[in-house]
Amino acid sequence: MSDIIIGIDLGTTNSEVAVVQDGVSRVIEVDGARLLPSVVGLADDGTLLVGQAARNQFALYPERTVRSIKRRMGEDTKVAMGPESYTPQEISALILKRLKQAAEVDLGQPVTRAVITVPAYFSDAQRQATRDAGGLAGLEVVRIINEPTAAALAYEVDHPQGKTILVYDLGGGTFDVSVVRVARDVTEVLASHGNNHLGGDDFDDRIIDHLVEHLRAQGHDPRAERSAMARLTRAAEAAKITLSDAPFALIQEEYLLERDGAPVHLSLELAREDYEAMIEPYLRETLEAVHIAVNGAGLTVSDLDEVLLVGGATRTPLVQQRLEAALRMQPRAEVDPDLCVATGAAIQAAVIAGVQVASVLVDVTPYTFGTSALSILNGEPYPYTYCPLIRKNTPIPVTKSDVFETMHDGQRSIIVQVYQGEDPDALNNTEIGSFRIDGLSDVPAGNLIITTFSLDVNGILHVSSREKRTGLEAQITIDNATARFTGDALTAARDRLSALIDGYEYEGATDADQDGATDADGTAAGDVAGERREAVAARALVEKAERLLGEANAQDRDDLVDGIEAVRDALAQDDPRTLESAVAQLADLIFYLES
Repeated sequence: MSDIIIGIDLGTTNSEVAVVQDGVSRVIEVDGARLLPSVVGLADDGTLLVGQAARNQFALYPERTVRSIKRRMGEDTKVAMGPESYTPQEISALILKRLKQAAEVDLGQPVTRAVITVPAYFSDAQRQATRDAGGLAGLEVVRIINEPTAAALAYEVDHPQGKTILVYDLGGGTFDVSVVRVARDVTEVLASHGNNHLGGDDFDDRIIDHLVEHLRAQGHDPRAERSAMARLTRAAEAAKITLSDAPFALIQEEYLLERDGAPVHLSLELAREDYEAMIEPYLRETLEAVHIAVNGAGLTVSDLDEVLLVGGATRTPLVQQRLEAALRMQPRAEVDPDLCVATGAAIQAAVIAGVQVASVLVDVTPYTFGTSALSILNGEPYPYTYCPLIRKNTPIPVTKSDVFETMHDGQRSIIVQVYQGEDPDALNNTEIGSFRIDGLSDVPAGNLIITTFSLDVNGILHVSSREKRTGLEAQITIDNATARFTGDALTAARDRLSALIDGYEYEGATDADQDGATDADGTAAGDVAGERREAVAARALVEKAERLLGEANAQDRDDLVDGIEAVRDALAQDDPRTLESAVAQLADLIFYLES
């Protein structure tokens, strides 16, 4: 068999190994997982532990466990692990050796060569220490490459045109941001900045502090008990992960402590809003680093073509929101942020080995899906503000939840409308479904409604809304949600929306609802929807026609252009009768072309 070169991301918190086979890159599992915790330790009997087992014992036995050794690479020092002390290279070599063994088992052949990634800010001494660690692990390190370079390779295997990319890397223990210039044959880091003591672990620490304060307020201090703190650490990390997709995380630890012979249990719900307030100062620091790196490259934000997300902590929704607001573009995250550096290392390894590499194929949603709510749009309150839950280019399958509030005291029903599109005004997007929940609790305004969107690989979208206090729930399933509407479907959608609104008013909306105030998810029945739904459907039809222009022959293309212009003219004239005729003609043409 041919000599295979593996790619390794030797991370501060987790490490991964990947390989290219048959032109396709994949991450190799180690101990049943694709992430290997970068932790090394000794068990009670002196047995070497590498990975999850070592991580599990860290809180209980820190004196014989080593983590975050990457921060010490290049230093002339030793770290204690049990009765002995070891250099950072030796500890790192144990992690690399475990990755090497896993690759050999998976591939069924010896592995002796590797490409290893390092942060762009690593000095020559740190890079040489990494190379030495590889040698101690029995690996010939054929190339040391920068992590942002590897991430760019994972996203862009082939670069037909030059791009300027900002790589935002927020891992478990470190943060760095790099401005990278990517061309067909060259990937160059123009500038980097960051903090090698900032990451998702700090997010965990804020949650741990919150849990400790909660217990102390009840008269219990867990800080002196290692086992309790170890459980709180695991619970905090689990809560952080949950809050990436859900608006609440329930933290429960039974028999956490014992006081006066009685058990102490922990049960606490953490809201995403509160969690985001905890980590806000860290995110401000990362955004300052972004601007420093961009300025250091001699560029402005407008010079950036793309933003890539690297590191598991970038799954935090607030991270993406802050970046999008600061850089005025949606970051790309379709390649797993935990694994893209290892994937890029494997791609570089394959290039060195002379192996042809295909682009990384990931199933993503081509559109954004969301609902509407009363919020601020263009500086004013607006009842149809678009609230995306699943963003375009998100890997699928995916499930995302958010929380909304009722607007009126005693509000007993809501209408949830489901939209597909990118416009901040929901009515400019395509309405693909709706449903209603009746029988909500008779409580003051602010009743919490949790809305969940789940999109599977077959394009089937499941949407549900649940009253948090009672569990009362309603839902809808939308088949083939990733396909745009045909002319017939647009007509059906218009009829469905009209019937829904008419039915809602018939069933006795309150005076406040009739005046245009919104329901829990902000979707309201009122005059605005009746006036604008024809225009929304017309714009969606124009968008579909524009996508067909590239596939049509010359004659059909001319007819499409004429039809598009007719609809646009009718929209500009605000002439409902002309618009209805123009939409019908364009829908007929699209139906003919797709038949």
